[in-house]
Amino acid sequence: MSHMGIGNDAVEIRAQGWRRLAALHGLIETALEKELQAAHQLSVVEFTVLDALSRQDGWHMRMQQLARAAALSSSATTRLVTRLEDRGLLTRILCADDRRGIYTELTAAGQRLLAEARPAHDRVLEASLSQAAQIPELESLVSAVT
Repeated sequence: MSHMGIGNDAVEIRAQGWRRLAALHGLIETALEKELQAAHQLSVVEFTVLDALSRQDGWHMRMQQLARAAALSSSATTRLVTRLEDRGLLTRILCADDRRGIYTELTAAGQRLLAEARPAHDRVLEASLSQAAQIPELESLVSAVT
């Protein structure tokens, strides 16, 4: 086998790995989306934002940190925050002593909804991973995640 062939094999193995990861992600996200929307009118990414805000140290989280936590662009994060703010689930705070700072934090209603939605999220995540573990191509990935 030529040197070129070995390089191509490595590229192909990586591509297959990525496709398997995308398949696992898709399977889990679809199941979570269905459950969270039906039971709590939350998208997966909205749940992720509420969850990130609930886990922060101190009181509030900067928009950039939130964008990173939710794997979103800053404009998408701003739209999402506005949507959640309109629903009364989080609040934006202009920070007096930091000119860069618009911070966000959960309201009491946001904390309540997150607490209600978390068991469903965790149950569906567990069920999706168990289901994926039965699929030969995904089994090794599932064991890496769990």
